[in-house]
Amino acid sequence: LDRGYDVIPVNPGLAGQTLLGKTVYGSLKDVPGPIDMVEIFRNSEAAGPLTDEALALEPLPKVIWMQLSVRNDEAAARAEAKGVTVIMNRCPKIEYGRLSGEIGWQGINSRILSSKKPVLAGKGFQKLTIHRPGT
Repeated sequence: LDRGYDVIPVNPGLAGQTLLGKTVYGSLKDVPGPIDMVEIFRNSEAAGPLTDEALALEPLPKVIWMQLSVRNDEAAARAEAKGVTVIMNRCPKIEYGRLSGEIGWQGINSRILSSKKPVLAGKGFQKLTIHRPGT
């Protein structure tokens, strides 16, 4: 949310409540409008049915992302067969930080040197970010 992305929480146990100012939905099909990326914060076994739920959406999400330590090759194959990009065993926050140059600020030593100049964004607490046109 702090980086300008629209994050929609989905959690059957918290449906109808608000989380970080956002309405929590009980399932992916309850979310009004298209979903670009489904991030799975469950174990590898649960990733299968959640991937199938995402594949039932119209339009299909562009990406299904399984968090660190979450891997389900069969679910990934089903999604990729429908043209959906699948990322497994990765954290979007870490990957965002790695790509933006912000990873050092997150306390992670990437061992990557770059000549890219970071873009400072926001006021108050200094943070680095990837420049997104229109933001």
